[in-house]
Amino acid sequence: MTVLEIRDLHVTVETDAGTTPILNGVTLTVRTGETHAIMGPNGSGKSTLAYTIAGHPKYTVTSGSITLDGEDVLEMSVDERARAGLFLAMQYPVEIPGVTVTNFLRTAKTAIDGEAPAIRTWTKDVKASMKNLRIDPKFAQRNVNEGFSGGEKKRHEILQLELLKPQIAVLDETDSGLDVDALKIVSEGVNRAKEETDLGVLLITHYTRILRYIRPDFVHVMVNGRIAEEGGPELAERLEEEGYDRFIGDETPVDA
Repeated sequence: MTVLEIRDLHVTVETDAGTTPILNGVTLTVRTGETHAIMGPNGSGKSTLAYTIAGHPKYTVTSGSITLDGEDVLEMSVDERARAGLFLAMQYPVEIPGVTVTNFLRTAKTAIDGEAPAIRTWTKDVKASMKNLRIDPKFAQRNVNEGFSGGEKKRHEILQLELLKPQIAVLDETDSGLDVDALKIVSEGVNRAKEETDLGVLLITHYTRILRYIRPDFVHVMVNGRIAEEGGPELAERLEEEGYDRFIGDETPVDA
């Protein structure tokens, strides 16, 4: 079992107004085989948490810790975090001109495993995953995310998830911008990855619609950089009915 532990995490970011606190003491544990949903209003710090786990240089950890099986994640470079088993599916996947999907996937797999995958089995796995995610085979020769629609970019993120086989996946608003069909396809991909590898999932979302397809074991509500409430799937259903007003009150959300 792989365990991602976040303890009393405080994070700041530099803005035009100066140093701004974003996370104000987040504590969370995610184990392989578990699905955790983090929900909350805009500006509550959800994406900041995702990018801090991944090692984005924009965010500064001022106190607290992140460990993976007891190893200090904050001391790891971004590529070391990936090799250790962490994966981030971004809300806004970036384009990589000049790098084809095929080369990107094989290079990433080689870097993570420490050796190149066998051509025959790798090609078979890529084709099977692309078929399951309804990705046109022609996309394999296109540059990464260049000219892709929003839904195509998200499906490509899940293609990486299925092929790279991480231990813990952080999915940052993977459902944003997806129509009903794409949402179902993406969700099925996440569920397949979990079934095949006992993946641990940290799913960040505003809405409950993706939770109809990816069933969470735990739901955490983040408000103003803190976990305000925790529960099971029933908490998400309550949020669907009531919204976030009872958590926010008169407080002003942080800008994540």
